Amino acid sequence: MNHILNTLLVCILLGLVSCDSMEDKKGRFLLKGNNELKEGNTKGAVAYYDEAIAIDPEFREAYFNRGMALHRQLKFPEAIADYSQAIKIDKAYREAHIQRTMAYLDFGENYKALENTRTLLAMDEQDVQAHFLQGLTWTALKEYDEAKKAFDKALSLDPENVELYINLATVNYHLEEWDEAKMNLSLAKNKNPEHSMIYNLESLLYFEEGEYQMALKQAERAIELEKDDPYYYNNRGLYQLYLGNLEEGLKDINFSLKQNSRNLYALRNKGIYYHKKGQMVLAERFLREVYEKDPTIGLLDEYLSDE
Repeated sequence: MNHILNTLLVCILLGLVSCDSMEDKKGRFLLKGNNELKEGNTKGAVAYYDEAIAIDPEFREAYFNRGMALHRQLKFPEAIADYSQAIKIDKAYREAHIQRTMAYLDFGENYKALENTRTLLAMDEQDVQAHFLQGLTWTALKEYDEAKKAFDKALSLDPENVELYINLATVNYHLEEWDEAKMNLSLAKNKNPEHSMIYNLESLLYFEEGEYQMALKQAERAIELEKDDPYYYNNRGLYQLYLGNLEEGLKDINFSLKQNSRNLYALRNKGIYYHKKGQMVLAERFLREVYEKDPTIGLLDEYLSDE
Protein backbone atom coordinates (compact mmCIF):
# COMPACT_ATOMS: atom_id res chain seq x y z
CA MET A 1 0.00 0.00 0.00
CA ASN A 2 2.79 2.39 0.96
CA HIS A 3 4.58 1.48 -2.25
CA ILE A 4 1.51 2.47 -4.34
CA LEU A 5 1.12 5.76 -2.44
CA ASN A 6 4.79 6.56 -2.93
CA THR A 7 4.52 5.83 -6.64
CA LEU A 8 1.46 8.10 -6.95
CA LEU A 9 3.23 10.85 -5.02
CA VAL A 10 6.24 10.62 -7.33
CA CYS A 11 3.95 10.83 -10.39
CA ILE A 12 2.11 13.86 -9.01
CA LEU A 13 5.38 15.61 -8.19
CA LEU A 14 6.76 14.85 -11.64
CA GLY A 15 3.58 16.20 -13.18
CA LEU A 16 3.87 19.39 -11.18
CA VAL A 17 7.51 19.84 -12.13
CA SER A 18 6.65 19.24 -15.79
CA CYS A 19 3.79 21.75 -15.60
CA ASP A 20 5.95 24.34 -13.90
CA SER A 21 8.75 23.90 -16.40
CA MET A 22 6.33 24.38 -19.31
CA GLU A 23 5.12 27.65 -17.76
CA ASP A 24 8.68 28.73 -17.14
CA LYS A 25 9.76 27.78 -20.64
CA LYS A 26 7.03 29.71 -22.45
CA GLY A 27 7.63 32.64 -20.11
CA ARG A 28 11.33 32.63 -20.97
CA PHE A 29 10.54 32.65 -24.71
CA LEU A 30 8.15 35.56 -24.17
CA LEU A 31 10.79 37.48 -22.22
CA LYS A 32 13.45 36.80 -24.86
CA GLY A 33 11.04 37.96 -27.55
CA ASN A 34 10.31 41.13 -25.60
CA ASN A 35 14.03 41.86 -25.26
CA GLU A 36 14.54 41.42 -29.01
CA LEU A 37 11.58 43.67 -29.71
CA LYS A 38 13.00 46.33 -27.40
CA GLU A 39 16.29 46.16 -29.32
CA GLY A 40 14.47 46.56 -32.64
CA ASN A 41 15.08 42.99 -33.83
CA THR A 42 11.50 42.21 -34.84
CA LYS A 43 12.39 39.02 -36.75
CA GLY A 44 14.20 37.60 -33.75
CA ALA A 45 11.28 38.58 -31.55
CA VAL A 46 8.80 36.76 -33.81
CA ALA A 47 10.91 33.60 -33.65
CA TYR A 48 10.77 33.58 -29.85
CA TYR A 49 7.04 34.31 -29.79
CA ASP A 50 6.56 31.40 -32.22
CA GLU A 51 8.27 29.14 -29.69
CA ALA A 52 6.07 30.40 -26.85
CA ILE A 53 2.90 29.82 -28.88
CA ALA A 54 4.09 26.31 -29.84
CA ILE A 55 4.23 25.49 -26.13
CA ASP A 56 0.88 27.15 -25.33
CA PRO A 57 -1.48 27.85 -28.26
CA GLU A 58 -3.70 29.86 -25.86
CA PHE A 59 -0.92 32.25 -24.77
CA ARG A 60 -2.62 35.60 -25.39
CA GLU A 61 0.43 37.74 -24.55
CA ALA A 62 2.55 35.89 -27.10
CA TYR A 63 -0.01 36.51 -29.85
CA PHE A 64 -0.30 40.16 -28.82
CA ASN A 65 3.46 40.73 -28.74
CA ARG A 66 4.00 38.86 -31.99
CA GLY A 67 1.34 41.10 -33.48
CA MET A 68 3.32 44.13 -32.27
CA ALA A 69 6.51 42.79 -33.91
CA LEU A 70 4.70 42.07 -37.20
CA HIS A 71 3.03 45.49 -37.03
CA ARG A 72 6.48 47.11 -36.88
CA GLN A 73 7.45 45.11 -39.96
CA LEU A 74 4.42 46.66 -41.70
CA LYS A 75 2.89 43.19 -42.08
CA PHE A 76 -0.56 44.49 -41.29
CA PRO A 77 -2.76 41.47 -42.14
CA GLU A 78 -0.53 39.17 -40.08
CA ALA A 79 -0.46 41.62 -37.18
CA ILE A 80 -4.25 41.98 -37.29
CA ALA A 81 -4.61 38.18 -37.27
CA ASP A 82 -2.47 37.92 -34.13
CA TYR A 83 -4.31 40.72 -32.33
CA SER A 84 -7.57 39.04 -33.29
CA GLN A 85 -6.37 35.70 -31.90
CA ALA A 86 -5.43 37.38 -28.62
CA ILE A 87 -8.93 38.91 -28.50
CA LYS A 88 -10.48 35.53 -29.28
CA ILE A 89 -8.70 34.13 -26.24
CA ASP A 90 -9.73 37.12 -24.09
CA LYS A 91 -12.53 39.29 -25.47
CA ALA A 92 -11.82 42.02 -22.89
CA TYR A 93 -8.13 42.33 -23.84
CA ARG A 94 -8.10 46.12 -24.14
CA GLU A 95 -4.52 46.52 -25.37
CA ALA A 96 -5.15 44.07 -28.22
CA HIS A 97 -8.28 46.00 -29.24
CA ILE A 98 -6.25 49.24 -29.18
CA GLN A 99 -3.44 47.86 -31.31
CA ARG A 100 -5.82 46.14 -33.73
CA THR A 101 -7.58 49.45 -34.28
CA MET A 102 -4.25 51.08 -35.09
CA ALA A 103 -3.32 48.24 -37.45
CA TYR A 104 -6.66 48.57 -39.24
CA LEU A 105 -5.97 52.29 -39.67
CA ASP A 106 -2.45 51.67 -40.95
CA PHE A 107 -3.81 49.12 -43.42
CA GLY A 108 -6.57 51.43 -44.62
CA GLU A 109 -9.41 49.32 -43.21
CA ASN A 110 -11.02 52.36 -41.65
CA TYR A 111 -14.51 50.96 -41.15
CA LYS A 112 -13.12 47.98 -39.26
CA ALA A 113 -11.12 50.43 -37.15
CA LEU A 114 -14.29 52.37 -36.43
CA GLU A 115 -16.10 49.21 -35.36
CA ASN A 116 -13.23 48.35 -33.05
CA THR A 117 -13.41 51.79 -31.39
CA ARG A 118 -17.10 51.20 -30.76
CA THR A 119 -16.23 47.90 -29.10
CA LEU A 120 -13.72 49.68 -26.88
CA LEU A 121 -16.24 52.36 -25.91
CA ALA A 122 -18.82 49.70 -25.13
CA MET A 123 -16.26 48.29 -22.70
CA ASP A 124 -15.60 51.73 -21.15
CA GLU A 125 -17.33 54.93 -22.28
CA GLN A 126 -14.69 56.98 -20.41
CA ASP A 127 -11.74 55.47 -22.31
CA VAL A 128 -9.81 58.52 -23.57
CA GLN A 129 -7.67 56.48 -25.94
CA ALA A 130 -10.74 54.92 -27.53
CA HIS A 131 -12.26 58.36 -28.20
CA PHE A 132 -8.89 59.51 -29.56
CA LEU A 133 -8.69 56.54 -31.92
CA GLN A 134 -12.26 57.12 -33.00
CA GLY A 135 -11.33 60.71 -33.83
CA LEU A 136 -8.39 59.46 -35.91
CA THR A 137 -10.67 57.00 -37.68
CA TRP A 138 -13.31 59.61 -38.49
CA THR A 139 -10.48 61.83 -39.79
CA ALA A 140 -9.24 59.01 -42.03
CA LEU A 141 -12.82 58.63 -43.30
CA LYS A 142 -12.91 62.41 -43.92
CA GLU A 143 -15.91 62.72 -41.61
CA TYR A 144 -14.42 65.78 -39.95
CA ASP A 145 -17.43 66.89 -37.94
CA GLU A 146 -17.61 63.45 -36.33
CA ALA A 147 -13.87 63.58 -35.71
CA LYS A 148 -14.27 66.90 -33.88
CA LYS A 149 -16.90 65.38 -31.61
CA ALA A 150 -14.62 62.46 -30.75
CA PHE A 151 -11.61 64.68 -30.02
CA ASP A 152 -13.75 67.11 -28.00
CA LYS A 153 -15.06 64.21 -25.90
CA ALA A 154 -11.52 62.97 -25.32
CA LEU A 155 -10.41 66.49 -24.33
CA SER A 156 -13.24 66.74 -21.82
CA LEU A 157 -11.78 63.63 -20.17
CA ASP A 158 -8.11 64.60 -20.55
CA PRO A 159 -7.69 68.38 -21.05
CA GLU A 160 -3.89 68.24 -20.72
CA ASN A 161 -3.39 65.87 -23.67
CA VAL A 162 -1.25 67.64 -26.30
CA GLU A 163 -1.99 65.05 -29.01
CA LEU A 164 -5.68 65.85 -28.78
CA TYR A 165 -5.18 69.56 -29.40
CA ILE A 166 -2.93 68.82 -32.37
CA ASN A 167 -5.41 66.39 -33.92
CA LEU A 168 -8.26 68.78 -33.32
CA ALA A 169 -6.21 71.45 -35.10
CA THR A 170 -5.70 68.99 -37.96
CA VAL A 171 -9.46 68.60 -38.28
CA ASN A 172 -9.80 72.40 -38.20
CA TYR A 173 -7.27 72.55 -41.03
CA HIS A 174 -9.26 70.13 -43.18
CA LEU A 175 -12.44 72.14 -42.48
CA GLU A 176 -10.56 75.36 -43.38
CA GLU A 177 -11.18 76.68 -39.87
CA TRP A 178 -7.88 78.54 -39.87
CA ASP A 179 -8.38 80.57 -36.68
CA GLU A 180 -9.53 77.54 -34.68
CA ALA A 181 -6.55 75.56 -35.97
CA LYS A 182 -4.13 78.28 -34.85
CA MET A 183 -5.82 78.52 -31.45
CA ASN A 184 -5.55 74.76 -30.83
CA LEU A 185 -1.92 74.72 -31.98
CA SER A 186 -1.17 77.59 -29.60
CA LEU A 187 -2.70 75.60 -26.74
CA ALA A 188 -0.66 72.55 -27.76
CA LYS A 189 2.55 74.59 -27.95
CA ASN A 190 1.97 76.00 -24.46
CA LYS A 191 1.80 72.46 -23.14
CA ASN A 192 4.69 71.00 -25.17
CA PRO A 193 6.72 73.36 -27.40
CA GLU A 194 8.94 70.46 -28.54
CA HIS A 195 6.22 68.46 -30.30
CA SER A 196 7.14 68.16 -33.98
CA MET A 197 3.57 67.84 -35.27
CA ILE A 198 2.78 71.37 -34.09
CA TYR A 199 5.37 72.86 -36.45
CA ASN A 200 4.41 70.60 -39.35
CA LEU A 201 0.80 71.72 -39.10
CA GLU A 202 1.84 75.35 -38.73
CA SER A 203 3.80 74.94 -41.95
CA LEU A 204 0.65 73.78 -43.74
CA LEU A 205 -1.26 76.79 -42.46
CA TYR A 206 1.47 79.16 -43.68
CA PHE A 207 1.38 77.43 -47.07
CA GLU A 208 -2.36 78.03 -47.33
CA GLU A 209 -1.68 81.73 -46.69
CA GLY A 210 1.00 81.84 -49.41
CA GLU A 211 3.77 82.34 -46.84
CA TYR A 212 6.10 79.78 -48.40
CA GLN A 213 9.29 80.87 -46.63
CA MET A 214 7.59 80.65 -43.23
CA ALA A 215 6.11 77.30 -44.23
CA LEU A 216 9.61 76.07 -45.05
CA LYS A 217 10.98 77.36 -41.75
CA GLN A 218 8.32 75.52 -39.73
CA ALA A 219 8.80 72.31 -41.71
CA GLU A 220 12.53 72.45 -41.01
CA ARG A 221 11.78 72.90 -37.31
CA ALA A 222 9.54 69.81 -37.42
CA ILE A 223 12.34 67.81 -39.08
CA GLU A 224 14.84 68.97 -36.44
CA LEU A 225 12.57 67.46 -33.82
CA GLU A 226 11.64 64.30 -35.78
CA LYS A 227 14.37 63.51 -38.28
CA ASP A 228 12.83 60.52 -40.08
CA ASP A 229 9.18 61.47 -40.57
CA PRO A 230 8.41 61.06 -44.31
CA TYR A 231 5.44 63.44 -44.21
CA TYR A 232 7.55 66.32 -42.93
CA TYR A 233 10.04 65.83 -45.76
CA ASN A 234 7.24 65.68 -48.30
CA ASN A 235 5.79 68.96 -47.03
CA ARG A 236 9.21 70.61 -47.05
CA GLY A 237 9.63 69.36 -50.61
CA LEU A 238 6.39 71.04 -51.64
CA TYR A 239 7.45 74.36 -50.14
CA GLN A 240 10.81 74.12 -51.92
CA LEU A 241 8.94 73.66 -55.21
CA TYR A 242 6.92 76.82 -54.59
CA LEU A 243 10.08 78.72 -53.69
CA GLY A 244 11.66 77.67 -56.98
CA ASN A 245 14.14 75.19 -55.45
CA LEU A 246 12.96 72.34 -57.65
CA GLU A 247 15.80 69.86 -57.23
CA GLU A 248 15.90 70.33 -53.45
CA GLY A 249 12.16 69.79 -53.42
CA LEU A 250 12.39 66.61 -55.48
CA LYS A 251 15.07 65.25 -53.14
CA ASP A 252 12.73 65.63 -50.16
CA ILE A 253 9.76 64.18 -52.04
CA ASN A 254 11.74 61.14 -53.17
CA PHE A 255 12.98 60.57 -49.62
CA SER A 256 9.37 60.62 -48.46
CA LEU A 257 8.29 58.16 -51.16
CA LYS A 258 11.14 55.83 -50.26
CA GLN A 259 9.74 55.69 -46.73
CA ASN A 260 6.12 55.35 -47.85
CA SER A 261 5.50 54.68 -51.53
CA ARG A 262 1.71 54.88 -51.05
CA ASN A 263 1.69 58.50 -49.89
CA LEU A 264 -0.64 60.15 -52.39
CA TYR A 265 0.44 63.64 -51.33
CA ALA A 266 4.05 62.82 -52.19
CA LEU A 267 2.99 61.40 -55.56
CA ARG A 268 0.99 64.58 -56.17
CA ASN A 269 4.00 66.68 -55.29
CA LYS A 270 6.15 64.73 -57.71
CA GLY A 271 3.58 65.54 -60.38
CA ILE A 272 3.82 69.22 -59.42
CA TYR A 273 7.62 68.99 -59.73
CA TYR A 274 7.36 67.68 -63.29
CA HIS A 275 4.74 70.32 -64.09
CA LYS A 276 7.09 73.08 -62.92
CA LYS A 277 9.91 71.50 -64.96
CA GLY A 278 7.70 71.62 -68.05
CA GLN A 279 7.63 67.81 -68.37
CA MET A 280 3.89 67.62 -68.87
CA VAL A 281 3.61 63.95 -69.83
CA LEU A 282 5.20 62.86 -66.56
CA ALA A 283 3.24 65.47 -64.64
CA GLU A 284 -0.02 64.17 -66.12
CA ARG A 285 0.89 60.59 -65.24
CA PHE A 286 1.51 61.28 -61.57
CA LEU A 287 -1.36 63.73 -61.10
CA ARG A 288 -3.88 61.46 -62.84
CA GLU A 289 -2.83 58.49 -60.75
CA VAL A 290 -3.47 60.45 -57.57
CA TYR A 291 -6.75 61.89 -58.88
CA GLU A 292 -8.10 58.43 -59.69
CA LYS A 293 -7.37 57.27 -56.11
CA ASP A 294 -8.54 60.40 -54.29
CA PRO A 295 -9.89 63.35 -56.29
CA THR A 296 -10.42 65.42 -53.12
CA ILE A 297 -6.68 66.01 -52.55
CA GLY A 298 -5.81 69.68 -52.80
CA LEU A 299 -4.00 71.30 -55.76
CA LEU A 300 -4.95 68.52 -58.18
CA ASP A 301 -7.63 70.53 -59.95
CA GLU A 302 -5.29 73.50 -60.29
CA TYR A 303 -2.52 71.55 -62.00
CA LEU A 304 -4.67 69.17 -64.00
CA SER A 305 -6.61 72.09 -65.48
CA ASP A 306 -3.33 73.32 -66.95
CA GLU A 307 -2.62 70.06 -68.73
